[in-house]
Amino acid sequence: MHTYKNDKRTVLTLDAGGTNFVYSAIQAGEEIVESITKPSYGDDLDKCLQNIILGFELVISQLKVKPVAISFAFPGPADYPNGIIGDLGNLPAFKGGVALGPMLEEYFHLPVFINNDGNLFAYGEAIAGILPEINEELTRVGSKKQYKNLIGLTLGTGFGAGLVFNNLLLVGDNSLGGEIWLTSNRVNSKVNSEEIVSTRSILATYAAHSNELTNDLMPVDIYKIAKGEKHGNREAAKIAFEHFGRGLGDAVANLITLFDGIVVIGGGITGAQEFYMPALFAELQNKFENTNRLVQQVFNYSDVDSKIEFLKSDAKTISIPYSKKTAEYDSKPRIALAHSKLGASRAIQLGAYVFALNNLEK
Repeated sequence: MHTYKNDKRTVLTLDAGGTNFVYSAIQAGEEIVESITKPSYGDDLDKCLQNIILGFELVISQLKVKPVAISFAFPGPADYPNGIIGDLGNLPAFKGGVALGPMLEEYFHLPVFINNDGNLFAYGEAIAGILPEINEELTRVGSKKQYKNLIGLTLGTGFGAGLVFNNLLLVGDNSLGGEIWLTSNRVNSKVNSEEIVSTRSILATYAAHSNELTNDLMPVDIYKIAKGEKHGNREAAKIAFEHFGRGLGDAVANLITLFDGIVVIGGGITGAQEFYMPALFAELQNKFENTNRLVQQVFNYSDVDSKIEFLKSDAKTISIPYSKKTAEYDSKPRIALAHSKLGASRAIQLGAYVFALNNLEK
């Protein structure tokens, strides 16, 4: 793993949204310039590309050293290894495919790395977030167990995921690894997971159970209603987050079954975890007719008591047949589920930075 905190190389970064692009520069894992915000002009390709160039130029003008790369997340489908952006719902100007990476490489004479935001969130948490934290805690309590795999989930307008295996980001042959939003979900088999695990799901479920219009409401308003801090149908608000949590729980269970790694969740909706986590864990602890939903026991790492239980070792010494030697065996497979302490934006930024440095060394 790269020791990014001691690396003096500088990488240009971009936080690309449908409304604004935010530019910065990272050195040793920290921002070294004042970030610059420019409108995205998502429906005008020429304006959009000119603003992308201008944003990076303005960041470079603040630097005292030459950057070594450009690395950032971009929303939606793309051929990420080749830097070609495909059709985007919130940036329609890219329809038909735009070679954004090659354009920036030719203009700035720098290597350019573009990834999905879910991928970089997971990578940042694996390099500098929850994964090293958990491994350090296990070492501190005397456990020999160390985790190498991580599932990163982002909750918000959409439902994203990234997978890290032994410090390697799994992008997939078509740059489509971890597209959790398109998986089916047993909470409602007629729609994909994102229609259950998203801001619009919370609003729609609240509207359906309260018979109220939600045109002027955001998920934070539904959260305040559930807390009793805002006027509204409190029971409907709680049902909205329960529905969301059940859908999230089913998606997490499927990912754990296939990937078997630490789970970390980030994004704005995580502020309402007190209302969706009970339903999430109820789903993880659910059963099929004759079988548990999961082989692994999942612990809530954000809860103090659950964290202590997770860190405990159940390893015992067993004899090796036909030998005088022994082996250590832990018969209780376990996984931790945590919420990001870095925050999604910070994790994505660190993921972009370290991804560039690691690839420069290949």
